[in-house]
Amino acid sequence: MSFLKKYAAASLLVSCFLLIWEVGAGLIDLGFILPAPTDIVRKLWELKGPLFVNHLPSTLLIIFIGLFLSIVFGVGLAVWMSVSKMVERTFYPIIIASQTIPIIALAPIFVLWFGYSIWSKVVVTVLITFFPITVNTYDGLCSTSKEYRDLLLTMGASKKDLFFKLQVPASAPHFFSGLKVAVTLSVIGAAIGEWIGAQAGLGYFSRRMMTQFDGAGVFAPIVLLSAVGIILFIFVVYLEKRTLKWRKTK
Repeated sequence: MSFLKKYAAASLLVSCFLLIWEVGAGLIDLGFILPAPTDIVRKLWELKGPLFVNHLPSTLLIIFIGLFLSIVFGVGLAVWMSVSKMVERTFYPIIIASQTIPIIALAPIFVLWFGYSIWSKVVVTVLITFFPITVNTYDGLCSTSKEYRDLLLTMGASKKDLFFKLQVPASAPHFFSGLKVAVTLSVIGAAIGEWIGAQAGLGYFSRRMMTQFDGAGVFAPIVLLSAVGIILFIFVVYLEKRTLKWRKTK
């Protein structure tokens, strides 16, 4: 009951939006441009075989590989920057500058380099998800209290103790904040990569349906992509609550 009360306003807003969409689509009556939500759900059910068996696993593989690489290299670079000012001055401006380049403009280049293999899509996903993980983790590592640091030093703590007992706990909430952003962006990165050049995946399937002027077929994999992003976000929130039990959250 508390869950329903908590999200009642959001549910009402989404319901109103879908109702307006349904009525508007019926009045326009151009399904290849604006399919009704009921038509999209119907198409999703009709295409459940190829979407869930052939294309969803391909997209999920891209997402998971991209996120894994972003977490490994992003956290590693954040730790490296936190212990070395020279490394921070070298890499931090490059990380910021990388976000000023439209990823969709680079995606065709990656297709030229890596072909239609999975790695062209993985690179796009990494470029999109690397930034929030790295920057948030780095900010968390640098946000430790000077008073706590001095206290641990007076108690004879080593650099290893300071890192694992002070910096890591302090940076954990920041890491999860970055990860929550990254998991939603990973879906976008995978879809962009598949849209530009792929032989399978939800983004590829949506583009293929567009060439057939099938409006509902275009929206069906998009709805599935949105569901994947929401599920991944909820999973990260669950991991955050389980991992950071000491932290008071709303």
